[in-house]
Amino acid sequence: MPVTSASPRTGTKPLLPLWAALIAAAVGGPVLDLAYPSVGVWPLAFVGISLALVSLVGRSAWSALLVGAVFGASFYFVHILWITRYLGLVPWFALAGLEAVFWAVGSLPIALAYRWMPRVMPARTGRLVLLPLLVAGLWTAREVFMGSWPYTGFPWARMGMSQSESPLAHVSSWVGVTGLTFLMVAVCAAAIEWARLRHLRDVRTALPTLVLATVLLLTPQFATATAGTMRVGSVQGNGPSGYFDERAPGDVLRAQLAATQPIIDDDLDVLLWPEGGIDSDPTQNASTARTLDSLSSLADAPLIVNAATQRGDEIFNTSMLWRAGESNPVQYHDKRKPVPFGEYVPDRWFFEALAPDLIGLIQREYTPGQNAPVFDVDGVGVGLAICFDVIYDDVIHEGARDGAQVYMFQTNNADFRGTDENLQQLAFARMRAIETGRSVVNISTVGTSQVIAPDGSTIDALPADEPGAMVTDVELREGITPAVLIGSTVQAILFWGALAAFAGVGLLARRRRRDAA
Repeated sequence: MPVTSASPRTGTKPLLPLWAALIAAAVGGPVLDLAYPSVGVWPLAFVGISLALVSLVGRSAWSALLVGAVFGASFYFVHILWITRYLGLVPWFALAGLEAVFWAVGSLPIALAYRWMPRVMPARTGRLVLLPLLVAGLWTAREVFMGSWPYTGFPWARMGMSQSESPLAHVSSWVGVTGLTFLMVAVCAAAIEWARLRHLRDVRTALPTLVLATVLLLTPQFATATAGTMRVGSVQGNGPSGYFDERAPGDVLRAQLAATQPIIDDDLDVLLWPEGGIDSDPTQNASTARTLDSLSSLADAPLIVNAATQRGDEIFNTSMLWRAGESNPVQYHDKRKPVPFGEYVPDRWFFEALAPDLIGLIQREYTPGQNAPVFDVDGVGVGLAICFDVIYDDVIHEGARDGAQVYMFQTNNADFRGTDENLQQLAFARMRAIETGRSVVNISTVGTSQVIAPDGSTIDALPADEPGAMVTDVELREGITPAVLIGSTVQAILFWGALAAFAGVGLLARRRRRDAA
């Protein structure tokens, strides 16, 4: 069956018949997933995005929803398969299914943009410039929405994050991860329109695509200023820190202590342990507090550790700066965005009625933190993000604005051993280094633990699923990147600008159609 061509004037005919569009969508999702770790072939992100867009060109509303649902499902059910390792099939199906629905609904305005824009602006400028920018804006708006709602959202599979090990990652230091997503989709949409117009011999028609590709490929990383070094000891205990791991009280703490011993005599500026590296509350348990005092004294260095802590009736996931001989913790930071259905259950009464056995497994209800994600460690600003907080721009950017010269990310990946989850999370950490121009020490209970330079390269690393420790001279940086300075503004402009432009184009297309009738 021949491919149906889009009309140069109306652009309303599907580029692909429905059966071919469904195949493209079903293939495109897994192809897009391959751009992320553990495979990490970053150019495949552009193939996946292009398949998603081609399948939507000229579609009616219902067929766009169908095609979008197929793409969203084929991507998310593969991309977050690691969820089954923790709580089984039901949460995986629920989250991936919800994201697929959002993806489908967000595909509708993209399909309508392909139908409306050629009616409103059929000239080359409209087709080759304005339409790709509108499509990219609508794609980005969908990504922003999905990363913000419901509850704290799920900004896990952002397109820009697929580029953490690509030469395009440097763009994020200027416009943030959201801006990088926008540019990636824009170049794909521009290339599609260039091909659709079939004026391949006219070099001018390729200019929008070439300009966008040049920006992506040749933009250098924004330069931050060197501000010395910090000698960091970081320890991966590989203890039984998973939710369902069998353990006796103190087993995780003992595993961390044992893995720390090989570096205890090193000359350290700070000793870093991962999230959940202490399985008792040192603010309530005197024995644990004495152990940390002794460790800090032996290492002759302050500690940055993490445990569940209780203040009054509230429980927090808390990082603590601990120093021997002082009133401890000296400083603390509570996780900003506890994971829904992992660290707390929103609207518990409702979900417990639906799945009482599953919801009943989550007994502890963490309270969101309000304190700054930065420690002052002997005059050095240390930015913090606890586990999944690394995926939220506001937490990371606040740390840089508050004086972070280096980031130390603490995480516990024990519930996802042997899956892509820890490598996908590490990609976030790597992108944060590039985006902020700061070194990152990413320490996990079980891996993957790495020290990452401000340019995203790996300085030091530990094998996963083994106890180990690193001693690394980590470069400190000063200066605020444009991504940190205007990242939230870029995100707001792209989100609201895309919606306003879409509404305006829709009104104009309706008027043109009424006038034509």
